[in-house]
Amino acid sequence: MGLPRLGIRRPRLPRTRAGRRRAVQVVMLGCVLALLPATWMFAVAGDRLRTTEDAPRTEVAVVFGAGLWAGEPSPYLAHRLDAAAKLYRAGRIEVVLVTGDNSREDYDEPDAMRTYLTRHGVPDGRIVSDYAGFDTWDSCVRAKKIFGVNHAVLISQGFHIRRAVALCQAAGVDSYGIGVDAKHDATWYYGGTREIFAAGKAALDAVFKPDPRFLGPKEPGVGEALAADR
Repeated sequence: MGLPRLGIRRPRLPRTRAGRRRAVQVVMLGCVLALLPATWMFAVAGDRLRTTEDAPRTEVAVVFGAGLWAGEPSPYLAHRLDAAAKLYRAGRIEVVLVTGDNSREDYDEPDAMRTYLTRHGVPDGRIVSDYAGFDTWDSCVRAKKIFGVNHAVLISQGFHIRRAVALCQAAGVDSYGIGVDAKHDATWYYGGTREIFAAGKAALDAVFKPDPRFLGPKEPGVGEALAADR
């Protein structure tokens, strides 16, 4: 007895040469469209990447959240904060804006970031917290509209920093980016893969400029910290 037929049909390829050519063109067009957002990010951020050694002197550094482990900054976030502390000690920045997730009471990225920075030599009065930095676009828009940041050096991992610069530029924050080193572990590869898909959302955010999940009133923290420094 023969095996029963499962009724699964194989996709039919175009039979004519013209049909096959059109199919190839559709696939190629899809690939080009998929790569456009990443190409845009690389173009915008291309000449705006620096290191902690050659970063321009800027009043404000923005550090993006990257998760907590048992209430402490994750290793990836700690590396970002280390770079901010190094810039402050070198006199290249005056204020650090820490932006992260505090959407629930038992999870507070900005306060954990503040505590870490003060332990590494940044005075508490030079740190400003954004508790509604739920994603990169929200952080950039809030830095501009809520905290009045017009120029900043952004600090993140290398796989994320181009998107951060591109989005902050679109939000009206003249930005340079520092991509800190990171161990090429599973998290690094996950982050790099995630960026491929995040590029599409980033391009839409830059075009349509949606309001952040939470905007709220203006906050004078950055201006006050800069005034106190002077």
